Amino acid sequence: MRHEGEMGLDAHRAHRRRRMRRHGRKAYIRSVYTLPSLATLGNAVCGFGAMYVAAMIPSAAGADPWAQELTSHRFVTACYLILLAMVFDALDGRLARFARHTTDFGGQLDSLADVVSFGAAPAFIALQAFKSSGWEIPFFLSRLIWAIGALYFACAAIRLARFNVSNEHGEQHHFSFLGLPSPGAAGAVIGLVLMQQDLLLQYGDSMTRQKPIETLRVLSNMLMAALPIVLLGTGLLMVANIRYPHLVNRYLRGRRSIGRLLTMLVILLFLVVAHRYTIGVMTLVYAAWGLVAWTYVHFRPRPPQAENVPSTSPSPVTPAAQSTTPPPT
Repeated sequence: MRHEGEMGLDAHRAHRRRRMRRHGRKAYIRSVYTLPSLATLGNAVCGFGAMYVAAMIPSAAGADPWAQELTSHRFVTACYLILLAMVFDALDGRLARFARHTTDFGGQLDSLADVVSFGAAPAFIALQAFKSSGWEIPFFLSRLIWAIGALYFACAAIRLARFNVSNEHGEQHHFSFLGLPSPGAAGAVIGLVLMQQDLLLQYGDSMTRQKPIETLRVLSNMLMAALPIVLLGTGLLMVANIRYPHLVNRYLRGRRSIGRLLTMLVILLFLVVAHRYTIGVMTLVYAAWGLVAWTYVHFRPRPPQAENVPSTSPSPVTPAAQSTTPPPT
């Protein structure tokens, strides 16, 4: 038989093992809590990096090969950094819900990062890209384009402040947005910049082959001319009372139809073939989606209401009336 001292020692060891397991589990949960904040800060750093790269001057790159490569494709690199910021923005909420630890601090930090990455950075990239086009425009028009960029930034800040006030935790409350979400607005702006820069790059390659394709230059100029319009439109849509669907929570979760699966497959194939044009077209379509749906709902022809037509059916005869009716002769 075991002595009481040995049994007490075994109980002490078992209690110590349980305590170590609890401590390890708490340490793991604390480490999980830090991941959403790190993802949010990664979002903000990507937005800051996008503005820094977009402002780089090719002549000041020096002998650094990385700086030379970045400055030669500075707007494309800046747009990719905004796309990476969108990935971090999608991850921080998922990680917070995975850890079951959504806090007001995380929501406020996420909105501050979104103001940088999806408010200031897209407007700055658009203004820098328009400035680099080399167009000679009147002084008033150049100041008007700057004012459009400032308005976009202000609308993004208002939209995120409104989201903080009305936000409710939990994915069941996030199946739609009131107003164009700031990542969607930023995606439309940088998508247009990506397509314009790709056309400009192809036109430069055609000039080196001594066969310049003027159509590429014309299309590039058209997209550049449309950039301030898209910047203004997406800025106003962010503060508009128009509903936009949450694509991930509404269409990409749970069991879906074969048609939706094939649609996703086609989109992935287009991303592989021509990802810049696919990103640009998809983001522009999403930005216009809510406006088109709202216009259709409010201005579609209403079906004519049925008028109150008097009934032509004979009224029922009461028993009293039947009794007073004289019998036939």
